[in-house]
Amino acid sequence: MNLRRIVFLAVLISLLCVPALAGVKYLAGEPDLSAAIQGRNEFSPGEDVTLRVTIENRGLVDMKFVQSGIIEREDLPNTAKLVKATLEAGDSPFIIKADPQVVGDIPGGKSATVSFAAKIPSDAPSGNYTLPLHVRYSYLKTAEQYGQDAISYTYRDVEETIPLMVRVQPRAMLEVIAMSGEALNAGTEGYLSLSVRNKGYEDARDTVVYLSRNGNSPIVPTDSNIYIGEFPAGSTRDVRFRVSVSRQASEGSYPVDIFCKYTNNEGDTVTSDTVTVGVPVSGKISFAVVSPPAEARAGGKTVIKVVYENTGSATARDAQARISAVDPFSSNDDSAYLGDIAPGERAVALYEVNVDAGAVLKEYGLDSEIRYRDALDNSVISDTMKVRVKVVSPGISPLAIAGIFVLVALAAGAVYYIRKNQKKG
Repeated sequence: MNLRRIVFLAVLISLLCVPALAGVKYLAGEPDLSAAIQGRNEFSPGEDVTLRVTIENRGLVDMKFVQSGIIEREDLPNTAKLVKATLEAGDSPFIIKADPQVVGDIPGGKSATVSFAAKIPSDAPSGNYTLPLHVRYSYLKTAEQYGQDAISYTYRDVEETIPLMVRVQPRAMLEVIAMSGEALNAGTEGYLSLSVRNKGYEDARDTVVYLSRNGNSPIVPTDSNIYIGEFPAGSTRDVRFRVSVSRQASEGSYPVDIFCKYTNNEGDTVTSDTVTVGVPVSGKISFAVVSPPAEARAGGKTVIKVVYENTGSATARDAQARISAVDPFSSNDDSAYLGDIAPGERAVALYEVNVDAGAVLKEYGLDSEIRYRDALDNSVISDTMKVRVKVVSPGISPLAIAGIFVLVALAAGAVYYIRKNQKKG
């Protein structure tokens, strides 16, 4: 036997003596899914929440064989594959805003977390609710091996529903059922009366109702809070706030915010959701000069007559008019009392003015304003108005006319005396 034959025989024997590799075969086991909400599961009406749900696979492998000639399986029978989760509202007031979530594979002993956006309506009744979580997945049911190099997998599709427990806490909630304004005019103060109802499901104690400005609204509360005490669910309370309105406001409706703070049944201080309401505002009290231009003689003293009209929508009380006398005018009597002026009414003011002798003969505009009191006795000044005064030529003064009459009378008397004496002579 030569050396070549000896080597060939040794290689052949070594190949025949290689041990078979061991494989694993799982005979029993399947996924076992459970789910729970992470963190708190108690929510308040009106909340926007994100529900983070953890899905856990507690499935175990009950039995496996380790044997030569078995091909290793790619999937375990307790692995939940291609998991897809869908959260529904069920009989709860929740509004689920999320689409079904693709989770992927969850091996046995592992977990995965998915998030669902939800909204609890502001009028949601309190109580315990169940949110159904629908889960779809597949798992390896059987794996049949054919020969030493082929295996056939059989998967099973599963659909199951896992209940998630949530709770909606009772809350007191405000509802404005009636509203009225008193003397709400631009540039003045007035009252806002509201009738509010607790439309929630919790009896409020030590309740304080707040009124606040909404953004840049021209309505600004002067009284910002009122204590009403006990405020049971379904009950109604009347509140009255003092508010001011900006001078820049036009006639229309403007927003204000209202909310309450109270003590709940557990002794905690709770703030209700804010309610925004529109408040009607009338235009500001305004005036106009409706009299024609007054005439004043240069170098003389004149009493000018000015007629004012209330062109606004509320009564101006204890009105006083004032005129600003500037060069070439001067006055020691530049104000006049007008009294109460209702919308559409007129009032007359008389001013005594002096005009410089060197005044240019033309029409002048003198500034005038009216100070009055609103319905809450606040002092208010109107916008400035123009009083037109026309300066005319002085002409012949009354004193000169009187002197002429005297001279004429004296001359006539002298002529009569002379003629009378001539007749006697």
